Amino acid sequence: MALESRLEIRLLQKLILTPQLQQAIKLLQMPQLELSQNLTSELVENPFLEEIADESGNSEASEMEASETEPHDDFDDTEAPLEKLMNIANDDYFEERGMDGRDLGYFNPGTVAPPSFENFISREGDLQEHLLWQLRLAANMPEAIKDAAEVVIGNLDENGYLRATDEDITKMAGCTPRETAEAVKLVQTFDPTGVGARDLKECLLLQLDSLDLRGTLVESLITNSMEALEKKKYPHLAKEYNCAIDDVLAAVRVIEKLEPKPGRNYSSTSPVYIVPDVYIVKSEGDYHIVLNDEGLPRLRLNHIYKRLLSQKNSLQKEEKQFIEEKLRSAIWLLKSLEQRNKTIYRVAESILKFQREFFDCGVRLLKPLNLRDVATDLNMHESTISRATSSKYLSCDHGLFSLKFFFSSGIQGGEGRMSSTSVKDIIKKIISEEDSRKPLSDQEIVDICKGSRIEIARRTVAKYRKELNIAPQNQRKRYD
Repeated sequence: MALESRLEIRLLQKLILTPQLQQAIKLLQMPQLELSQNLTSELVENPFLEEIADESGNSEASEMEASETEPHDDFDDTEAPLEKLMNIANDDYFEERGMDGRDLGYFNPGTVAPPSFENFISREGDLQEHLLWQLRLAANMPEAIKDAAEVVIGNLDENGYLRATDEDITKMAGCTPRETAEAVKLVQTFDPTGVGARDLKECLLLQLDSLDLRGTLVESLITNSMEALEKKKYPHLAKEYNCAIDDVLAAVRVIEKLEPKPGRNYSSTSPVYIVPDVYIVKSEGDYHIVLNDEGLPRLRLNHIYKRLLSQKNSLQKEEKQFIEEKLRSAIWLLKSLEQRNKTIYRVAESILKFQREFFDCGVRLLKPLNLRDVATDLNMHESTISRATSSKYLSCDHGLFSLKFFFSSGIQGGEGRMSSTSVKDIIKKIISEEDSRKPLSDQEIVDICKGSRIEIARRTVAKYRKELNIAPQNQRKRYD
């Protein structure tokens, strides 16, 4: 086959994601906290962006607003603004440092008030600091064992469990296996009780020492019958240990009071609270949609750098290219933010339209809904709706919900199709009202639902029960 070169004309249709479009998609699917961090980063990197101060009616806010419309005396068109920016406030800065003697290596407390000790915030000690404090108080201990105990403390997780093997501790501490065993035993005597255990069984057994319950039924149950305890096979355990079921129940009550995670009370991890992206507020019989911008920096274009761009003669080529690039990036970021807010608002508006009965009465009247319904209503693509609802939350009179909560499949009910979320709520209520001594089976729940004209299979009840973290019938039964 002969090779030849020729020209061809082809008509192709492609969708190219430009960097600007990729940024808009990225901003759309960002949750509130991540968006705040991203905008703060852009505010630092892009000189064309500045944050709008709190406009609470004070004179400072008024002066800033006036600066948007009135030219600044410090930057007139006849001088080179770039040099002004490089040299601004330098004299004032050094003059301020020279007044109180900081440049000379000393500080005159008479000119500036010293900081108050009340402004210093203390930090709560974590588990390792608490254990190291006890280790330092351990008297008459060889230094080799103390060093090994310090390695043991360093290998505890946040719940107080030891996650390193004896061989690893011996190697890290450079000690003998006997000294490692002594170090582990030493740490296990520290407060909180149960710390330094390798698993749950050892953790519970360590706590029995302080309660003087060694050699009792409680120890036997923890040592040999943990699986049966989890499944609440109390009659079987009473028969196995040849005792009354009341004795088993008394031992179970003791075990329930033990701490499975002794280190969690010393955790320094602060909780992260969910911040809603949208509020739906009912006022005067109607609902109003409010986007939450609390915690987000309010951005606008910096007027100084905009004027710099107009001074073409005072800028070099590289400087002009840099400023033009940052200006385009800032403008596109502001447009992307505006488009993001509009999209989330329209999606919330569509959800309110489809789920009006939910906002009126609650979860029981939640309707089946999918992304295609909202996409068709807003004339958007399903992927856009998916991004707009990803990791977003809505707050209303009935609580705080993920936007994905309002999208669920349907099940045939007495008055048409019902949302699977509504059926889960019904199952949860049925189980909460059952007799704990005679809990309902999955088939009995199916029969109760059929009485309400809800057609549901037994395996579906089991599936929904697992999703609700509800134990099966035999584990819900109570004997006391």
